[in-house]
Amino acid sequence: MAKLILTHEVTGLGEPGDVVEVKDGYARNYLVPRKLATPWSKGAESQVSAIRKARKTREIASLDDAKAIRDSLQSKPVVVEAKAGTAGRLFGAVTTADIASAVAAAGSSVDKRKIEIGQPIKSTGDYTVSVRLHPEVSATVAVKVVAA
Repeated sequence: MAKLILTHEVTGLGEPGDVVEVKDGYARNYLVPRKLATPWSKGAESQVSAIRKARKTREIASLDDAKAIRDSLQSKPVVVEAKAGTAGRLFGAVTTADIASAVAAAGSSVDKRKIEIGQPIKSTGDYTVSVRLHPEVSATVAVKVVAA
């Protein structure tokens, strides 16, 4: 078992700053190469506190605030413009950063790391994505992809 410090949120494993124990292969082949985690050491404990402090500033403070943001996100679809060909296929894909900027243009603020896209969005149309606002609150957002 390998002991790691998470630097990014990993669904089903933990939040940034958490110290976790995972199997050696998962650490060596997935988490460390993708920079989702760093090896744990006694000197890295100060790094953990810095990561947790940064996470607290980005986090939505209360459950009521998260529910209010969820209601505003779910009330209307978010429109994302992307370059598309004649058949509606996109040149590239819609990313979490694109969705986060479209949500910001609509009036809310969402961290792109909290958005989960089920399958890659590579054509125009209507999609749904999940946004984790709080450990107990997540929103389902309707995303409409249109050709620019």
